[in-house]
Amino acid sequence: MSSNATTANIAAPVVPLIDARISVRWRDLDAFNHVNNSNYLTYLEEARLQWLQQLPGQWMSDEGAPVMAASELNYRRPIAWPAQLSVQLFCEKLGNTSMVVGHRIVDADDAERVYCDGRVVMVWMNPKTGKSTPLPTVVRATGG
Repeated sequence: MSSNATTANIAAPVVPLIDARISVRWRDLDAFNHVNNSNYLTYLEEARLQWLQQLPGQWMSDEGAPVMAASELNYRRPIAWPAQLSVQLFCEKLGNTSMVVGHRIVDADDAERVYCDGRVVMVWMNPKTGKSTPLPTVVRATGG
């Protein structure tokens, strides 16, 4: 990967969907005294839920709910305890039934200190049929 590609991945989003503040917990640490990589997914999940819950309408119903179809995490530097994180989410792409949500996990006091970046693909799925369903109007309106 070229340095330009790395820099492009770390660049801050223009219009974040949310900038969620999350505290690192002692239990998030591993034997090396930094946040275990599996906890990054938990931080991202929490930020996505914060974003969805603040939407001005219904984003989940009996006919459709979001599921994660793919995830990409680029670990840029370890997170030590104690730390306050800023988890920034932004819309990279809207499809008919899916949304690519870009993310950055940075230090809450220094956005230049990037711990992680990447993206996840969220697909709205009908839990009764197991088939994809169109994005809710409120997600489409605020996501793009």
